[in-house]
Amino acid sequence: MADHALYRLLRLSIAAAVATIALKTLAWLLTGSVGLLSDAAESVVNLVAAVVALAVLRWASMPADDQHAYGHAKAEYFSAGTEGALILLAAVTIAVTAVDRLLHPQALNDVGIGLAVSVVASLINLGVGRALVRAGREHRSITVEADGKHLLTDVWTSIGVVVGVAAVAISGWERLDPIVALAVAGNIVFTGTILLRQSAAGLMDRALPPELQSEISEVLAPFGARGVHFHALRTRQAGRRAFVSLHVLVPGSWTVRQGHDMAEEVEAALRARIPYATVFTHVEPVEDPRSFDDTGLDRASLD
Repeated sequence: MADHALYRLLRLSIAAAVATIALKTLAWLLTGSVGLLSDAAESVVNLVAAVVALAVLRWASMPADDQHAYGHAKAEYFSAGTEGALILLAAVTIAVTAVDRLLHPQALNDVGIGLAVSVVASLINLGVGRALVRAGREHRSITVEADGKHLLTDVWTSIGVVVGVAAVAISGWERLDPIVALAVAGNIVFTGTILLRQSAAGLMDRALPPELQSEISEVLAPFGARGVHFHALRTRQAGRRAFVSLHVLVPGSWTVRQGHDMAEEVEAALRARIPYATVFTHVEPVEDPRSFDDTGLDRASLD
């Protein structure tokens, strides 16, 4: 059901992108403002990003199979990376256009009507963007959250453009229009860089956030009173799924059944705290020195 809700929101994002492209293009045609043209160009990126996000989300939701035993959740990072790259491309296009207008300034026309149209487009992005960010965080979807953040960034961009174009109309300083467009380009470069960094972090198996690491420690702490210890704790995030692996050190006098039951109890406690986590445990006797030879990623040499 969660996936269906996210699909609906991404379809809404596509519809919003089409509407804002039409409105912002109209605003540019009415005014001739390169600042408003840059705003329209970013909406084109919104459209492409939303389409990519919808396709990737379907891919990421596919169940695990023989070739992808850990599922397809990491596909979400490709969407965030694609969106970041598209944003950077849009920034370059905007900057080239703005520099040309800076060198060859032009007067603006019908500024009032054009800005009113742009404001309507921004309100559409504001409503859809907030819904996407809220749903993305609720369902831990980096794809949906990234799309929402991009739309909200677009809103702030549009506010800056509207203020800048209005200032041009009031002051008559025509070069302010391309300066505003260059500021827009700089702003979306910042956003694109953040998205690329998030995508790279996910693809590189970055550990779970510190707050989740603290929760894991809180879950494991009470087991110490029962003579159980832990090491080799490793975590990673893969889209909406988290992975946790650790070694469970128990007294060597325990039976295999006792050790297994304890591992099951530890796994259940961690899943209860982090329901979307897949937990792997490995039971070892705490008295055996060999139990400490594999605390690192690569097992220590026994030679």
